[in-house]
Amino acid sequence: MEGRPKILVVDDEKLTLKNLKHVLTKEGYEVKAVDSGASALQLINDEEFDLVITDLKMESLSGLDILEKCKELHPDIEVIVITAYGSIDTAIQAMKLGAYHYITKPFRLDELRLVVKEALEKVRIKKENRRLKEELERIKGDKVQIITQNPTMKKILELARQIAPTDCPVLILGETGTGKELLARYIHQHSNRRDKIFLAVNCGAFTEELLANELFGHEKGAYTGATSTKRGLLEVADGGTLFFDEITEMSQAMQVKFLRFLQEKEFFRLGGTEPIRVDVRIIAATNRDIKKEIERGRFREDLYYRLNVMTFTLPPLAERKEDIPLLCYHFLNRYAKEMNKDVKEISEDAMELLMNYDYPGNVRELENIIARAVALTNTSRIELSHLPEDFKRFKIITFRKKTVPFSPWRSWNGNT
Repeated sequence: MEGRPKILVVDDEKLTLKNLKHVLTKEGYEVKAVDSGASALQLINDEEFDLVITDLKMESLSGLDILEKCKELHPDIEVIVITAYGSIDTAIQAMKLGAYHYITKPFRLDELRLVVKEALEKVRIKKENRRLKEELERIKGDKVQIITQNPTMKKILELARQIAPTDCPVLILGETGTGKELLARYIHQHSNRRDKIFLAVNCGAFTEELLANELFGHEKGAYTGATSTKRGLLEVADGGTLFFDEITEMSQAMQVKFLRFLQEKEFFRLGGTEPIRVDVRIIAATNRDIKKEIERGRFREDLYYRLNVMTFTLPPLAERKEDIPLLCYHFLNRYAKEMNKDVKEISEDAMELLMNYDYPGNVRELENIIARAVALTNTSRIELSHLPEDFKRFKIITFRKKTVPFSPWRSWNGNT
């Protein structure tokens, strides 16, 4: 909720109305007080309140009428009903209609303060959940979804959109799990090649010989077992984008061949004698310190300069704390749908721990944690108990170090 929480108090007893307004105003809330149900309905129609506190027994319109109207007009609003008639039947009826709490007169002020505080916290959570879902719906307009409200990431995406149509080579640096391939797909999506193919190859997954065969292909009879001609990924990706993940894992010999392709825009199939020209946009990525790899003689400096026309360095998730709630709900929605579960929210305790964790595995680790939690919960909410045991032990260490906790329900305006 932005600004002070807004409360409407309704009671036809003048003294009670005056006392309630005085106490709640002193607590720092913005309070409006009316002495009839009709006046209350008019205000509810004209304004938006976070909380309504209403007497049950009033002339003309009862507190139950006000409760029903509140829920009809403003789903996020909470209602506390107060009555001198403390019958269990009335309480049950009010709760069935959606009342947050039921208090009997005469009530204790400390009890009222506590219930009001808890009700407003629930309203704030519901509004934040709705805002996050609306933000996710907005982001879904892109085929490639990069979930962020982090200023650094927003600048990266803006620059990525600017350079996407230029076809220049791109180098993406960042820790494992920060979304390097996702950014590569994002660049492809915003380029003039968006209607062509995007292919990804992990250089660390192949031996030198296998990688050469995958990239360049081979002619029939090029080696024992080559019973037919095979097109390589460079040919398959003609007109599109080829993403080389973990480029620093490429062998020195392969680096020489790859550099030649970048310079000449052509290559030979294994066993071939005719050069093949292709038009492919190259994007490369690594989780290593590429300059140190050059100093150690593991990566060619000339290849680095060929790839380093435009470089992006993705921040780890620990430096994008404001993105954690958005990412949590993005993954929650995805896995709830995949697992056919009605999971809609994350408890405050669970979110606090999710906000405090350092995520050595970055966004990928967070995704796995949420997927596991959705699988474990049998309710509509992820609780602290659904997080991994070793993950929860981090909470004890964090609190012993007196780390300042991040509130998951504050307004996400970059001031985290």
